[in-house]
Amino acid sequence: MKIAIDIGNTTITIGLSQTGETIEKIYRINTEKNKSSDEYSIFMNSLISSCEGLIISSVVPELNEVFRDYFLDRFNIEALFVGTGVKTGIKINSDNPKEVGADLISNSVAATNIYDETCLIIDLGTATTFTFLENKVLKGVIISTGLTTSRNALISKTSLLPQVELQAPKKVLGTNSVDCIKSGLIFGHASMIDGLIRRVKKETNKQDLKVIITGGHSKIVFPYCEELIIIDETLILKGLLILLKKNNR
Repeated sequence: MKIAIDIGNTTITIGLSQTGETIEKIYRINTEKNKSSDEYSIFMNSLISSCEGLIISSVVPELNEVFRDYFLDRFNIEALFVGTGVKTGIKINSDNPKEVGADLISNSVAATNIYDETCLIIDLGTATTFTFLENKVLKGVIISTGLTTSRNALISKTSLLPQVELQAPKKVLGTNSVDCIKSGLIFGHASMIDGLIRRVKKETNKQDLKVIITGGHSKIVFPYCEELIIIDETLILKGLLILLKKNNR
């Protein structure tokens, strides 16, 4: 069993692969920095019975040791963490390459190997990120507030507004507080995505640019985007499997 794990700020996604080529099973849990290693172990014991290879993309350093020790103690497997020293095939054009997160790298590896070496990746997580690559060179990134982050900030700062689910209302112009908030969040986010896609295409002079959308909220927003976009909810896990194979682990 090959295992790919994405440790994000909001969610931890665990992908299991028998062949190392495709993800057969996916499990998701909330990211809790204060949860003990024993609690994480109990959960993973119920999912994982064997491990022959392990790769982890993490943007939560506090949990790295928890996952590293679990697989080392139970399966005697050393985790491969996406970072310095890992062969990716991606060149980074950045003022500080170390600032580029493991999640952006993993998504870039998947998108450039599966879809096009020149592409724009939109990842809807805690933050919404736009990563532009040209011939497998990471040329630039846009970072905006994610859907859940926007909703929580709005509700926490406004006493009279209710909590709402992240789903689109039936029409853009709301007639009650809940639908008004839903419209601003969902349709507003979709419009931001469409607008930034157009700006990137114009700035790079690539009107036929391949665009891939992924992340936990991609399914919610994707139907309301007007630009031509490919949705791939498991993009990062696919990238991790490619990296595992590329690094002979």
